[in-house]
Amino acid sequence: MTTHRFIPTVYHNVIGTLAPALHVADGDTVVTQTLDAIGYDRDGIKRASGPNPMNGPIFVEGAEPGDALKVEIVSMIPTRDTGFTRSVVAANVVDPETVRDLPPGDMAIWAIDREAMTVRLSEPVVGLEDFVLPLAPMIGCFGVAPSLGQAISTATSGEYGGNMDYRLFGPGTTVRFPVAAPGARFFLGDCHAVQGDGEIVGTGIETTFEVTVRLTVEKKAGLVWPRGETAEDIFTIGNARPLDQALQHATSEMLSWLASDYGLDRTAASHLLGQVVRYDVGNVFDPAYTMACRVAKKWLVRR
Repeated sequence: MTTHRFIPTVYHNVIGTLAPALHVADGDTVVTQTLDAIGYDRDGIKRASGPNPMNGPIFVEGAEPGDALKVEIVSMIPTRDTGFTRSVVAANVVDPETVRDLPPGDMAIWAIDREAMTVRLSEPVVGLEDFVLPLAPMIGCFGVAPSLGQAISTATSGEYGGNMDYRLFGPGTTVRFPVAAPGARFFLGDCHAVQGDGEIVGTGIETTFEVTVRLTVEKKAGLVWPRGETAEDIFTIGNARPLDQALQHATSEMLSWLASDYGLDRTAASHLLGQVVRYDVGNVFDPAYTMACRVAKKWLVRR
């Protein structure tokens, strides 16, 4: 298998069936450097505009509609000593009465220590003078071209992936996307040094990374929504608004997965999910919200 070093010359604010920037074979590895969410590179030079400029699309030979593109997130190496967030929670995550009391939402700068792999506010606020976080790299926005030739803003998400901002999309995680266009046309960008559930200030700690992914085609996979797995868990993703619809998509996809790979009928799967399921909140700031339906592998036997 070949390893490609992909240096973009053009970035995209949509995910769609665009002309490929790179062709790779099934099973190849791609190493690429991302911009931050508003288009600045590792050196602080503005290369593109927001929202979430994407690297890609990457055409994977052999991928056809009905297949799945398996994306193994091999590594994420921070390439800059600063990141940024907004400083105040978004108005849509608090009660309407509380919005009146929110201060202005300014940009906050965070200092990234790439040796210690930690991050802290460059100008700490009162009460957070000693607030230091370990880096927890994640990809905020990635996916494949949507169906019907659509090109959809990187501000949102759908069956194809997109701006999901789910904190488990980091090194060691494998994600499968339902392929809807020849070659899958894979995009990625918008990487975060750290982010809590929901991206409730409208950002993670936005910065730049060198990202390594391995891309593999799985034929006739039958996915509707993205699926993922870590060493400990499997999970399915639903993207929609309102939040309960995102949960419904994720749960339906999990029922299908438990049937196809683990031999559980609807009754058995319901007993299992009813007692051990965990729901994680991805993005609740952007036009479509994200929910993950997660099950620990210790409860599962593959059949």
